[in-house]
Amino acid sequence: MTTGTEQHVQPTGAVAGYRPERTLRLAVELRRQFKRRRTLGVFALMAALPLILIAALQLGADEEAAENTRINLVDVATASGLNFTLFVLFATTGFFLVVVYALVFGDTVASEAQWGSLRYALATPVPRARLLRQKWLAAFVQAVGALLTLAVVSVVAGGVAFGFGDITTPVGVGIDQGEGMLRLAGMLGYLAVHLLTVGALAFWFSTITDAPLAAVGGAVFTVVVFAILDEVEQLGAIRDWFPLAEAYAWTDLLQTPVDSGDLFRGVVQALVYAAVFTALGFRHFARRDVTS
Repeated sequence: MTTGTEQHVQPTGAVAGYRPERTLRLAVELRRQFKRRRTLGVFALMAALPLILIAALQLGADEEAAENTRINLVDVATASGLNFTLFVLFATTGFFLVVVYALVFGDTVASEAQWGSLRYALATPVPRARLLRQKWLAAFVQAVGALLTLAVVSVVAGGVAFGFGDITTPVGVGIDQGEGMLRLAGMLGYLAVHLLTVGALAFWFSTITDAPLAAVGGAVFTVVVFAILDEVEQLGAIRDWFPLAEAYAWTDLLQTPVDSGDLFRGVVQALVYAAVFTALGFRHFARRDVTS
């Protein structure tokens, strides 16, 4: 004879009706994250940065700059809206986008642990692997969304300020607007994947510490250290395997024909680093005590 209690318990020991795949749905996690002030602040900054750069370029367009016949990045930036967008990407790739990815990924788990809500999420119960996966995916969506916001605002604001014309490369080669948009999409895709190295590293650190600042700062500090080591020429070919070694490989898409060698290597390296750092995060979180 079965008791009432046994009728409400599955053979696995879980309560009847409990389905792990129904807990912490991605849409729910995304709504939570996009309501946070941190997320709103990041997107506001991504939208404001192109406007600030346009103002800086306009203010810097004095007679001395106008008389400069040498082709440089700033001069090409004012050639069209697409050129301005490329300038924005070039100016933000080395550090600004690194910080954004580190902030979005590094704040995911550590902030929940700091607030004390992580233990309650696991007690819902949400399986640890599922919770970590949903937070990783939500962070990736936020990071890509921030990158797209930067690009879209740059194209629109740059087009209004400098015209919706073709791309003019620093060596004077022109790329028509249609093809330029396709190449810009490729550049954004490359950056979205390549910066996963930073994001996954910050995500791993986020599973180790309860301090979001430590996770974000640890990832940024690591990137800065490797950037400094990259200046040591004595290291030779070892530098090619550093994280973000191919950070600017997306500029190869401005070539005609496109040289895809560095692009391919940058994507592969990023995916390998991201997979390793993410696996380390899952491994540590599976053994972590989050009840204290």
